[in-house]
Amino acid sequence: MKNIVILISGGGSNMAAIVNTAQREHWSDKYGARVAAVISNKADTKGLVFAREHGIATEVLDHKAFASREDFDAALAEVIDRFDTPGHPVLVVLAGFMRILTPGFVAHYAGRLTNIHPSLLPAFTGLHTHQRALDAGCKFAGATVHLVTAELDHGPILDQAVVPVLPGDTADTLAARILTQEHLIYPRAVAQLLQK
Repeated sequence: MKNIVILISGGGSNMAAIVNTAQREHWSDKYGARVAAVISNKADTKGLVFAREHGIATEVLDHKAFASREDFDAALAEVIDRFDTPGHPVLVVLAGFMRILTPGFVAHYAGRLTNIHPSLLPAFTGLHTHQRALDAGCKFAGATVHLVTAELDHGPILDQAVVPVLPGDTADTLAARILTQEHLIYPRAVAQLLQK
């Protein structure tokens, strides 16, 4: 069985979209894959409640309890690697995981570490993407699923969704419209990776 481990820091709406799609589309039968665990660096996230309600193993690893970023990432990798199975290395999915990962961690999961970013990469890497798109006068915005590399928000693109910027849009209204598309493209990109 191919195990998917999802990392979150908050509400986990993209995680929930992946879990719901996996169940609805029977990924266990179709791809021999399942969402095996959800890990958060914050104990009080709604996403952990959702995961538990769906019978998914959960773990909390508070980054503040570690002396360095490297120490946290080493402990995180140790937890993730418990879900590796022979012949099927775990697929790690970042879904609102608000931590910049060390190069060593990224290298350990090279080719099987994904992220979703709320812009049409390579435009607007980093934070405050919706406001930056509005400030730049963009006619379109969107979201990108990509493989994670050592360079922030620069990995190979797996999928994108384009959303028009409407007159009167605020960062919040644009973010909400883009989020609905994130919930479609992230499960689709994960499913495509499972077929490889």
